[in-house]
Amino acid sequence: MDINQLVRKNVQQLTPYQSARRIGGNGDVWLNANEYPIAPHFELTQQTLNRYPEPQPEQVLDRYAQYAGVMSEQLIVSRGADEAIELLMRAFCEPQQDSILYCPPTYGMYQVSAETLGIKTKTVPTNAQWQLDLEGIKNNLDTVKLIYVCSPNNPTGNLINPEDIKTLLTMAKDQALVVIDEAYIEFSPQASVVTWLANYPHLVILRTLSKAFALAGLRCGFTIANKPVIDALQKVIAPYPLAVPVADIAAQALSKEGINNMKLHVLNMNNQKQKFAAALAQLPIVEQVYPSASNYLCVKFQDGKDVFNRLWNQGIILRDQSKSTGINNMTRITIGTQAECEAVISALSAIN
Repeated sequence: MDINQLVRKNVQQLTPYQSARRIGGNGDVWLNANEYPIAPHFELTQQTLNRYPEPQPEQVLDRYAQYAGVMSEQLIVSRGADEAIELLMRAFCEPQQDSILYCPPTYGMYQVSAETLGIKTKTVPTNAQWQLDLEGIKNNLDTVKLIYVCSPNNPTGNLINPEDIKTLLTMAKDQALVVIDEAYIEFSPQASVVTWLANYPHLVILRTLSKAFALAGLRCGFTIANKPVIDALQKVIAPYPLAVPVADIAAQALSKEGINNMKLHVLNMNNQKQKFAAALAQLPIVEQVYPSASNYLCVKFQDGKDVFNRLWNQGIILRDQSKSTGINNMTRITIGTQAECEAVISALSAIN
């Protein structure tokens, strides 16, 4: 029996998201997934594993609401922001009828989630400065229910112009939700649009504990929106999205001490990023180091494929972004520890 004949046609044709772990590699320096390089330490305090967890853990919601400056009713917690991306589509888009819109180069899960659910996609590429093409978006809004904008953007690392986001919100009023993916916002907190919620009922913000909170393995994300949006998401989310240990650790990470530790991580990471970018810019094989408001750098090499392969063979795992950005020889490098960044510089210097 050919089981593939039973698989939905759109899934048969689907190309899965190429996550860093799916791509693989075998090394000691992992700088391809935008993770924090040092694991935090937590002790489990909840031992009620014989019971189902709270559908929406109250302590986690209350602490994140206080941290984000919103009310608990404006939050829903999910298995990473990836689940939230899909929840929005399940709640607001009619399959084969409605569309989502996103602006490449950007995070690949917007497309994969839509194609998995049978929802149409529209793409309006960013301009040469990786900013929104507002006119192009305006001309493609028919059937669109959700507009995804990542800021700081992955993989390019740049912030989206806040005035352009306001223009987009005005443009989409009464037609679509504008979803601002702020997965990396802790590295540029001044750029958050969370304070705009009172003025824009169709604004949605995605957050995560995976990046600055150094908890990528926990899989805990948040959607911030006005109550009608949250109420709709509550209808389609799984009954117990967060396991007891996940909620336990998330609540600890969102304590006063946990948030202070995160801010210290961010300070150290941003300082490390500046030093790393300056060292990269001195290398003859580097053509350009792009500014970044996140925890990674996009670097254009003279021969990016050769650089990627040489470091890969030395156990230094980077991420080739030539295809996604449309710029040849583009490599994305996560900011690691000082020792990891020095290992990269040493390896690149040897190529010279």
